[in-house]
Amino acid sequence: MTTVHVQYYAILREQARASRETVTTRAQTAAALYAELTARHGFTLAESLMKVAINGEFAPWASVLNDGDEIVYIPPVAGG
Repeated sequence: MTTVHVQYYAILREQARASRETVTTRAQTAAALYAELTARHGFTLAESLMKVAINGEFAPWASVLNDGDEIVYIPPVAGG
């Protein structure tokens, strides 16, 4: 099991009803973790519409997670 810290923004924060959580997971990749969190929180955004950052750097969805990683799923932004 791996313990990671996840930060949520925008619609993900609304759907998770939290801006941050610590998760203990069997997921080995950022993509697998997002699938697990989607099942838990009912996220509506597809992975293909977002970016992921691990420990402050953009990373591929297939990146392997390590204990203590900081994960941020970045939804599309609207501006004006």
